[in-house]
Amino acid sequence: MKTSLPLAGLCLLLLSAMVQADERPNIIVIMLDDLGYSDLGCYGGEIQTPNIDSLAQDGLRFTSFYNCARCCPTRAAMLTGLYPHQVGLIRNGRSLTKNGVTIAEALGNAGYQTAMAGKWHLSQTNPIDNRQKQLDWLNHQADFGRPFAPLDTYPANRGFQHHFGPVWGVVNYFDPFSLVDGTKVVKDIPDDFYMTDAITDKAVEYIETMSQKDAPFFLYVAHTAPHWPLHAKPEDIAKYEKTYIEGWQKLRDQRYASMIEMKLIDPQSFPKPQLQGDGLDWQALDDEHRKHMAQLMAVHAGMIDCVDQGVGRILDTLKSAGRFDNTLILVMADNGASPERYLNPGFDRPDQTRDGRNIQYNGVFDPGSEETWGYIGSFWANAANTPFRYWKAQSFEGGTHTPLIAHWPSGLKTKPGTLTDQPGHVMDIMPTCLEIAAAEYPQTYDSHKITPLEGKSLSPILRGEKRAGHDQLFFEHEGGKAVIADGWKLVQPKQNGKWELYHLAQDRTETKNVAVDHPQLLQEMKKNWHSWFDRVKPAD
Repeated sequence: MKTSLPLAGLCLLLLSAMVQADERPNIIVIMLDDLGYSDLGCYGGEIQTPNIDSLAQDGLRFTSFYNCARCCPTRAAMLTGLYPHQVGLIRNGRSLTKNGVTIAEALGNAGYQTAMAGKWHLSQTNPIDNRQKQLDWLNHQADFGRPFAPLDTYPANRGFQHHFGPVWGVVNYFDPFSLVDGTKVVKDIPDDFYMTDAITDKAVEYIETMSQKDAPFFLYVAHTAPHWPLHAKPEDIAKYEKTYIEGWQKLRDQRYASMIEMKLIDPQSFPKPQLQGDGLDWQALDDEHRKHMAQLMAVHAGMIDCVDQGVGRILDTLKSAGRFDNTLILVMADNGASPERYLNPGFDRPDQTRDGRNIQYNGVFDPGSEETWGYIGSFWANAANTPFRYWKAQSFEGGTHTPLIAHWPSGLKTKPGTLTDQPGHVMDIMPTCLEIAAAEYPQTYDSHKITPLEGKSLSPILRGEKRAGHDQLFFEHEGGKAVIADGWKLVQPKQNGKWELYHLAQDRTETKNVAVDHPQLLQEMKKNWHSWFDRVKPAD
């Protein structure tokens, strides 16, 4: 008995020393929503993103990194290391199933602190079976005593010890719908609220709090910007008031030239395709409509600018806390820029502000305020995705390509500013986090059998090595399909269902459909796609 207390004290001392000696890196994933591939300055854009650009300048940029073409599927794949179909997200607006674990669940088990600031969009979002009641709910004019989604699907119940943000995917940036703190509804919205700043505020708060402990942390910063509606602060819009007055073709030409100059692309293997979209003839528009269209893109730019300002605050906080050098920061997007233009309220789109002011969807208006609901549309979206064709929800490169920046002063072994063309996929983020955190991927979790990982760690690339990557990558979303293998890509557009074949090794921008020249290859790749889809699609 005399030795029990000293022995216990020694054990506590040893445990404390182990905790203090935990040098595993912190991990921050920053996700932008509906970002154009070339919107960031470090990917050829004119938008002012100096803080994100600084991460690229001192870090590593990927030029062949893929997502799942839309919000929910990409977020599901990134968080679980699986194809979205395997964890319930074959379509938007469904709940993440429990046959997969999130990064937060896996790292939490390994002793990490976990937090999330921002958009979830991985819970079943069922509307009220009455249009007016649904609008009243969206307008904050009635709550009907119902949760926004099943509580057990909230981030707070999927491994995140802290979460602040919207559960649904679309928000009024000045007065968001479905905003929660943990599982509690956030009802008191201050007059100066802006969603992007609120996400940054929470991210900073979480870093400051978690940095007071010795355990490393995982932080997921899931921005809603620049997803429609086009809402931005006047001072951010003003920076771009005259930037887009020459139209979308001019923007595409400028970005394409910039990407060549920055050696992001080679014009031989990245031929510049024609723009797709409605209203391509900028000069045919009258002055009023040109001004309106230029303003829409200016708001989009202002929204991204605000995200970058927030990244700057996050970096400053990490430095002040002494956590900057040993933090892996990953910046990416969930899909390409969006062509969507829903011109009527409903489902996730309110028709009034909280205090009863009508929201304008149609016509010519000054975009940016909460009384307007604007979109950049297909014309700007395609230019924002330079050099690629198409946009969000399509399985063409413009829908599935994302920038990815990796920054980690104490762990990244590549030369600062390096570009890598080694392919990767958002489902590779989970195994990367597991490897650098020395965490295990469980076979079971919370009494559920867990599907084996599909993703492959990016750690070899971070070390400056050649990775044995995926033999094939597959895509499917709402009828858009694709498979990439051996420098070839077979893709089926959503709009006509006819398979197209591109030799990506020579034609990264998918300008020349060579399906008629390679019928055998087309059939083989088509067969492989169907085999994959039969394997991953849910039973129902």
